[in-house]
Amino acid sequence: MTQYKLVVDCATGKQEYIALTPAEIAERDQMAAKAAEDAAKAEAEAQVKAALKESAKAKLIAGEPLTDEEAAAIVI
Repeated sequence: MTQYKLVVDCATGKQEYIALTPAEIAERDQMAAKAAEDAAKAEAEAQVKAALKESAKAKLIAGEPLTDEEAAAIVI
């Protein structure tokens, strides 16, 4: 399947669809892979932070001391 990009001349409003080159397709695939990797990393960090908050909450309710990571998680 041929992939295209839309090129718009802002001065004239002319729109033209141009086939992507193999280099452009490879670059786009690399960018998509990086974006997916970054999203997975962000999700993992969010899960760790949520787990620390839950642990801190449980310890506060139980009257137990918090770790530095748990304290930082509830302060931020």
